[in-house]
Amino acid sequence: MCGINGIYSFSKTLSSNLVSSMNQEIARRGPDAEGEYIEENIQLGHRRLSIIDTSKNSDQPFYSEDKRYVLVFNGEIYNYKEIRNDLEGSYNFKTNGDTEVVLASFIKYGPNCLRAFNGMFAFAIWDKVEKSIFIARDRIGIKPLYYSLSNDHIIFSSSQIAILNSGLVSRKISNEGFVDYLRYQTVHAPRTILKDVKMLMPGYYIYSNEEKTEFKKYYDLVTDSQRFKGDLEEAKDLVKDEFTKSIKRRLVSDVPFGAFLSGGIDSSLVVACMSENHTQPVNTFSVSFNEDEYSEAEYARMIAKKYSTNHTEIKLSVDEFKTMIPNALNSMDHPSGDGLNTFVVAKKTKEAGIKMALSGLGGDELFCGYSVFQQVPELRRKKWLHSFPVFARKPLANVYRASKGTVQAAKIAELLKLERFDTEHVYSFYRTLLFDSQIRKILNTSEQLPINRVYEITHHTVGYETEGWRLPDLSKISVAEMQTYMSNVLLRDTDIMTMANGLEVRVPFLDHELIGKVLGISDNLKNPTTPKRLLVEAFEDKLPKEIYDRKKMGFVLPYNLWMKDDLKDVCTEGLDALGKIEIVNEKEIQSLWGKFLKDDKSVTWSRIWALVTLGYWLKRNNVN
Repeated sequence: MCGINGIYSFSKTLSSNLVSSMNQEIARRGPDAEGEYIEENIQLGHRRLSIIDTSKNSDQPFYSEDKRYVLVFNGEIYNYKEIRNDLEGSYNFKTNGDTEVVLASFIKYGPNCLRAFNGMFAFAIWDKVEKSIFIARDRIGIKPLYYSLSNDHIIFSSSQIAILNSGLVSRKISNEGFVDYLRYQTVHAPRTILKDVKMLMPGYYIYSNEEKTEFKKYYDLVTDSQRFKGDLEEAKDLVKDEFTKSIKRRLVSDVPFGAFLSGGIDSSLVVACMSENHTQPVNTFSVSFNEDEYSEAEYARMIAKKYSTNHTEIKLSVDEFKTMIPNALNSMDHPSGDGLNTFVVAKKTKEAGIKMALSGLGGDELFCGYSVFQQVPELRRKKWLHSFPVFARKPLANVYRASKGTVQAAKIAELLKLERFDTEHVYSFYRTLLFDSQIRKILNTSEQLPINRVYEITHHTVGYETEGWRLPDLSKISVAEMQTYMSNVLLRDTDIMTMANGLEVRVPFLDHELIGKVLGISDNLKNPTTPKRLLVEAFEDKLPKEIYDRKKMGFVLPYNLWMKDDLKDVCTEGLDALGKIEIVNEKEIQSLWGKFLKDDKSVTWSRIWALVTLGYWLKRNNVN
């Protein structure tokens, strides 16, 4: 697990060492070693966090035996030992890690090597003979890969700030990215908040030489799923078998490791399976608060006791959290309304001597854990709504919104105004932070806003059909969740905040083999009549009833309380900075802040905090 950088100039020699400043930006991603490769028009950089084969033999940039190929690699290939066995005889291995396996696989198979890898990764391979570079990102997008492409060069990195540090890219806001962030507290790939920086989509690779740059797709969540034709018992067996195999793959490590344990279903199952497939007690970590209504500590303790883990409970006060905020905000490589909770638990986990941890991220998306999995189908079933034309629904929607005055009422009102109630139209509203009418006020414009990126993404999953089989409706929502909120908020924030503390996180629910099979399971077998029904029933003997038979809490810090008191100064600084951006209506920002402070139900903490972090990020990185 590491960070990578690179600059490839198509037509001229790079006059100075630019990759060095890029490496400095990602130093926290790789505190164990650093390296550079510089040759005329190509520069590669690497920072290493040693997890597998911690010897210097696996430091990077890594060279092939004949020195033709140069690799910089970020991530882990969990099945590298099996791949290595297949390559023995055709390649003379000098190390014991997965880095050399990646390079050997590419030398033998070219881009097809990607189909063999089970893992999380972003890497680049320079071919000295062909003067070409190959850049790839893992199937699900667990590891980040940013790039900037012009007629003169391609720059890539694990960090978009590192790309800015090259000095070759402007610090201008992307209008489309800015609107996307206001809608969803993030920017959806391939866009970023920066005009000239993009994110390589999951399951894609880039091939570039002096004559051309090609983008090719090697994996798709929808088309690579497999139809399941068995009954409920067979589905439960499949889930149990595939998830257990995923856990086993992720226990390969040459350093101390543990698990995040919130006390919810997903993290509890991760710990349960780790405990049964590891010879030593598992190290577990949870966060608790003085405000009991936000804490799941008692449930985490329950699992820790059941599986005899070495449990560390991090009691977090507002004063301690405040001391972490500047470092956490400064660690944000991309603005986000989420992520600080991950920074806290990652920091404490690393301080306990752990370099790698497993997380339950992805369980909600794959096994229908969010309320959206009930809400979207329920709205689709209300066919009587379709009988009323939009012009007749609008007055009713406005009255309802005005009478309630809450964010939830505003969402329902916007939904009632939709032309259609199919998945791609309905889903995009459930993750909305600010509606277009609110965004126009913030931007002080009456112009048409850029097309909704979440709608574009969701539309791809709905029409897919092969050999007479369509992706089940609940799986369509799963894919939408994975390609939007999970990929562009949860995974990105997890990577940024854990790597800022020199901690690697592995996510067993996002094993592509597990995903491909679970997405093919029919709705009637997966229907979440109880929380994550299929997952719980598959592991019914592993969890106490108290863990799954309760209301979902989620891992949320008590921002609503803190922002009006202890964090008020931080909020003011971020909002003031946002208000100074040329395209922003400062009066509207201050109006929203004032309503929040007065407990106006139409302005929730999450909307304000997303604006705070956006303003803080733009100011810190001098972006306008």
